[in-house]
Amino acid sequence: MQLNLKRPICFFDLETTGINITKDRIVEISILKVFPNGTEESKTWLVNPEMVIPDEVVAIHGVSNERVANEPTFKVLAKDIYNMIKDSDLGGFNSNRFDIPLLAEEMLRAGIDFDMKSTLAVDVQTIFHKMEQRTLSAAYKFYCNESLENAHSAEADTKATYEVLKAQLDRYDDLENDTKFLAEFSSRKKFADFAGFIAYNKEGVECFSFGKHKGKLVTEVLEKEPGYFGWLLNADFPLYTKKVLTAIKLRSFNNKLG
Repeated sequence: MQLNLKRPICFFDLETTGINITKDRIVEISILKVFPNGTEESKTWLVNPEMVIPDEVVAIHGVSNERVANEPTFKVLAKDIYNMIKDSDLGGFNSNRFDIPLLAEEMLRAGIDFDMKSTLAVDVQTIFHKMEQRTLSAAYKFYCNESLENAHSAEADTKATYEVLKAQLDRYDDLENDTKFLAEFSSRKKFADFAGFIAYNKEGVECFSFGKHKGKLVTEVLEKEPGYFGWLLNADFPLYTKKVLTAIKLRSFNNKLG
């Protein structure tokens, strides 16, 4: 089944130096852009992370320090990558919890105002787990009846993710071939940021989801404790979380002026 798209969707996968969203870096990124007319465009970049890739991580994805030593940094590649995805929705495998947050961090560090407000995100892993409870290799075998060669290669994983989603649409009648439906179905909980520090309550208002102010409205906390905002900006939180907090504070300030 071909995807029913209203605008392009970019399936992508990252290989990284580790799993810490704020501290680790991308070493390889592969993007498969699918257009509404069914045409496809793909691109893979190796990236110099400007830090050492641990041996145990190299053993997983095979991208060694030697392979990326002479490759461009993400800051050099950022504009090309952003230009490829900026008009598209995003798709991936565990992308809502890892790939998109880490990509956002890299973009913001590179000076690009990366924002997901108008972008839908389809997480194929969440659809898979809601339906079958397995991994990408198992998903590829289950849905496509093929073995995933070169697993943990960004390009192979990206292509497999795209094929799995199409097979999921063929298999499940209750899955709508619509990016908005798939994005909502593959989301776990509504968060204002990627890392899950700021959630939406039942009324759709931002509230903290951690620490001493868990469950409290962000606007109320920042108004009663002005110093908390400064602490958050200086603490080890993701850049995108800080960007969202700043936007909420500015919105609240403008509302008062209005």
